[in-house]
Amino acid sequence: MGFSAYQTLTKLSVDNSLGIWFLEDDPSYKAYIDFQENFGSDEIFIVMLPVDNAIGETEINTLKSLHQDIDNLPYVKTTFSVAKAKYPIYGNDKIVFRDLYSPKRSEKGLKNLFAKLPKVTSQLVSKDYKSQFLYIQMNPTPTIEENRQDIEGEIRSIIETKYTNYYITGPPVLNEAYSKGIYKESLVFGVLTVLVITLMLLFLLPSKRYLIVALLSVAVPVTLLFGLITSLGYALNMISMLIPTILMVYSVSDAVHVINIYHKEGLKNKGLSKAELLAMTVIKSFTPCFYTTLTTFVGYFALYLSPLPAFKNMGVFTCIGLLISFILVYVITIIGFSFMNLKFEKAEPLLRLKWISQTGAINWLNSFTTQYKNSIILGFTAVLLFGMYSVFKVKIDTNSRDLLAEGIAKQDLRTVEVELGGSNRLQLNISAKKEQTVLNKDVIKQFEAFQKKLEANSFISNPVSVVNFKAFLEKRTPVLFQSNLNTDKIKNTLAQIDNEENNFFKLFSEDLRTAGFTLTLSEMKTSELEQVLEDIELAFQSTVDTKQYQLKINGFAVVFSQLNNFILETQFKSFFAAFFVAFLCLLIFIKRIKTTILVLIPNILPLALLAILMSLLDIPLDVSTAMITPIMLGIAMDDTIHLVYKYRRSKTISGSPEERMDKAMQYTGSALFSTTIALVGGFLIIAYSATPSVSDFGILCAVTVAIALITDIFYLPALLKKFDK
Repeated sequence: MGFSAYQTLTKLSVDNSLGIWFLEDDPSYKAYIDFQENFGSDEIFIVMLPVDNAIGETEINTLKSLHQDIDNLPYVKTTFSVAKAKYPIYGNDKIVFRDLYSPKRSEKGLKNLFAKLPKVTSQLVSKDYKSQFLYIQMNPTPTIEENRQDIEGEIRSIIETKYTNYYITGPPVLNEAYSKGIYKESLVFGVLTVLVITLMLLFLLPSKRYLIVALLSVAVPVTLLFGLITSLGYALNMISMLIPTILMVYSVSDAVHVINIYHKEGLKNKGLSKAELLAMTVIKSFTPCFYTTLTTFVGYFALYLSPLPAFKNMGVFTCIGLLISFILVYVITIIGFSFMNLKFEKAEPLLRLKWISQTGAINWLNSFTTQYKNSIILGFTAVLLFGMYSVFKVKIDTNSRDLLAEGIAKQDLRTVEVELGGSNRLQLNISAKKEQTVLNKDVIKQFEAFQKKLEANSFISNPVSVVNFKAFLEKRTPVLFQSNLNTDKIKNTLAQIDNEENNFFKLFSEDLRTAGFTLTLSEMKTSELEQVLEDIELAFQSTVDTKQYQLKINGFAVVFSQLNNFILETQFKSFFAAFFVAFLCLLIFIKRIKTTILVLIPNILPLALLAILMSLLDIPLDVSTAMITPIMLGIAMDDTIHLVYKYRRSKTISGSPEERMDKAMQYTGSALFSTTIALVGGFLIIAYSATPSVSDFGILCAVTVAIALITDIFYLPALLKKFDK
């Protein structure tokens, strides 16, 4: 434990890089990296600098000085702002570039010039000329991912030498904000979980002397698991940050069941020696605890079927943690009981709600499920059917803003996007299918029609392409684009626009067979992003000759838009795998197919109610909630197995199903309530997250676990009392 704790404290890190969400051999990931290398990375810092006058000489000189400092950084490919921007001028049969800003021009003259290139200049200065925008383009993603934290810190420190007030955003900033939030919340969740579990155990355990045993059963497995994770060089991410809380509440659940059985048998068998009592506790608890571990294990291991590495890692490490926990719960409780000389009949919880009687509540439940079993079955089955219908109403959508907690990063993002209309870069490449140039009259006309449709799309801001510069040159030199001008003249003229001095906007490939359109998108939902990409495709097909030219959409937005498909695949594969294995486990455990089906039905109901809740509250399946169904199926079955194990064992005693179920409830009822309260408390801690997506996951899990208890104490007894003859 000491070594593991040391490893965790010194080596625990957070990795929210692109690599954890997409496999390196994934075609979309490869295409994204290739695009970055050929057309420029979209790992871009966007800095908004409030100033007195965005085109004032003093302000421009300060901005130029900032450019020099940042351009010298090894991981920066280029920078761009009003201080570096240039515009084309035609003369003597060639294009020359001049500085967009010139101190020789009057302010009025500068504003007139800016107005002629509105899509470009709107990204350089704000409408009221009170802010400048600086773009810092990094080298391709794989070369900077490991150094994001250092890069952001260094860039901020350079900016702060010249500006006291600024706003900074862009993919590198948001990615680092995710990582910092994850690290902070994982620590907070761990501390809160221990505190909440301790408080609940003071109420739930039959004696305060069991507290140390229960807490060690929680602390040791988690510490050892994280020692293993950090020793192997793995890092936390938005998904795996939930492992400590989940593992702690699972461990305490098993510990409570073992303690409950030990205490019950101690009360019943006063003549047994300590060794005999411990042996009986192991015998009576091992089978149900083994199967609950197995079903929970299956729920998490099913995540390994996900195409996303983050889910795969989450599934594997949680499964390892479950195995460690299962073994150590027995080791720790047996050692703990060995040191304990407890007078069972005099033991009582340290804290107690005197107005609640567990025995009285369980007797009422037994009476209620016997008397009203038909009504219970009818009502719960109706809810189950409605829930199965609601599954198809649940949306699959990830809102990128919901992955970020409230804070400076989110405030800066909002501020910049209000001015720019977005913070994400999207590159469209239109290529000729044959050996021909994209620079001829007919194609340029098609490009103009295509760009008009892009500008009309409410999700797209400031499209920049050869069309913008052609329109600018046409206004200043009308003779340049007369109708009788030959194709070679147009090609030679426009080809000169794509100049190294204007390389932030990549307009053409070197062979002039590909034209580039640079768009700006705001942070949005994956469903909206899918719609934008579809709109772009439709606009292209309706304006450009698709027999001769093809469209390729590049940028992280394209990769991110595929999350919906990955989430859907994760849900189907992991749920059905978990369901199938859970059914087999129950069948082996119960040995009767009819009883197995009766037991399985109540465990589907919490998931059905989860679907109802998500559809009514408009909570979509996203990167956080994508793993909820296999996990909840595994956890929901835990209490069922403990209850059914005692019910099944009671078959050796004469009596009707009603009598056997009533005895099972009396024996395990208190442990069922205790473990559910512990689980709900643990998931409510996750619901405390400042990240909306993670908070939704915690709330949904807490509600589902509570519903699972309700189905176990009402629906399951009613079904077995009615149909299990």
